[in-house]
Parts: sequence; C-alpha cells; structure tokens
Amino acid sequence: MFAAASQQKIWLCTSAVDMRKSFKGLIAQVRNQLKLEPQSGHYFVFVNQRKTQMKVLYFEPSGYCIWAKRLEQGQFPVKSHADGQCALSTGGLQMIIDGITVIAHKQSKRYLQQKQ
Repeated sequence: MFAAASQQKIWLCTSAVDMRKSFKGLIAQVRNQLKLEPQSGHYFVFVNQRKTQMKVLYFEPSGYCIWAKRLEQGQFPVKSHADGQCALSTGGLQMIIDGITVIAHKQSKRYLQQKQ
C-alpha cells in the first residue's frame, strides 16, 4: 500500500517513460523533462507507454525512494497533456492507482468561514 504525504505536491509525467530506469534515470527525467528539482520532497509519478507499469520517485531526508506497481490486467487511466506534466492531488493519484477514470469533474463551491 502506497500513501503519499498530503502536504506534498504530486507531479504526473504524462509522456511515456522507460520503466527500466531506476534512481539516476528518473532523477534525470524530473530535471530534464519536468524541469523540477527532485530533492524538493514532491512526488513524481511515471507511467510506461502501455500504461501497465507505474513508478513514483520521491525524496526523504535520508535519500530517494521508488515505489513501483505493475498491473496484471488493464491500464492506468493516464491521459497526455500538452506540457507533458500534470499536478495531482493525493486522491487523484489514488484513483489512478485504483484504476478509477473520472469522466467529468466539477468542484462545487464551498463556504469558507472567516477567521476573526
């Protein structure tokens, strides 16, 4: 079971990535393609071309970590974006991991209580 920290940003690389890449290859992918800093503490999600494998790279104070998943059936519901990346919420990442596709997304307006 993978659970991303709720206060960290999650970045999905929407272009296909070779899943033979490990730490150095994924770190280079973050720097060169996503133009982000891999030691920022953010989570970086990569999916292969067939959308059957996923790797998540993140940095902890003691070093880098990689979480991986390979599907036996089906595909991860990841769509391409023009800029090659997409920000995700922890719920969005969990839905991708669980194979849930959102057809239409509408966020209802919420009341925010003013602090006095």
